[in-house]
Amino acid sequence: MVLKIHGNKMSTCTNRVRTVCEELGVPYEIVPIDFSKGEHKAPEFTATQPFGQVPYLDDEGFKLFESRAMARYIALKYGGVGKLIPDPKDVQKTALFEQAASIELCNFDPYASGLARENIFKPMFGGKTDSAVVEELKTTLEGKLAAYDIILGKTKYLAGDEFTLADLFHLPYGALLEKQGIDYLVSGRWPNVTRWWKDIASRESWKKVTSA
Repeated sequence: MVLKIHGNKMSTCTNRVRTVCEELGVPYEIVPIDFSKGEHKAPEFTATQPFGQVPYLDDEGFKLFESRAMARYIALKYGGVGKLIPDPKDVQKTALFEQAASIELCNFDPYASGLARENIFKPMFGGKTDSAVVEELKTTLEGKLAAYDIILGKTKYLAGDEFTLADLFHLPYGALLEKQGIDYLVSGRWPNVTRWWKDIASRESWKKVTSA
């Protein structure tokens, strides 16, 4: 039986989970959720995901939501230890991984996702971009990426010299920056960031998800 991911291929968080599956060769099936019909707010959906957000995962009856939790679960269960997450017995490597994962959640996602919301998702659903908010988000993200550049000047990836989920978590919203014409990750302004981004964005797992 394959994993069932109840989500939408337009969803950044759905694609985050799909990329983990592709990294590990885990078979999965997308159970499509139609946003235009409000299926993510329907009672049968919110019975599992009470926030009405995609995706959630069904692994032979075990149900889980929040994409980063799902990613950790898949890595732990399906051969990702030592590949996408450290062996939990290695306390120091695990701590560095959790530090890196927290960096993404607190210092990248709020600003990159905020820019996507203003520049892509609001107009898509008939809203209007708030240019003042955009400029504030861009300025804050610039400061965050300067700190990233320092970290990535010391190690190849965010948690050390091995690729982990903490790097992978950046892919969906990082890719949307480029689609907005925001070249922060590729311009070379922060050379260590650009080297890192070109590395992680060229992974076959991500290419497969974005081409499907």
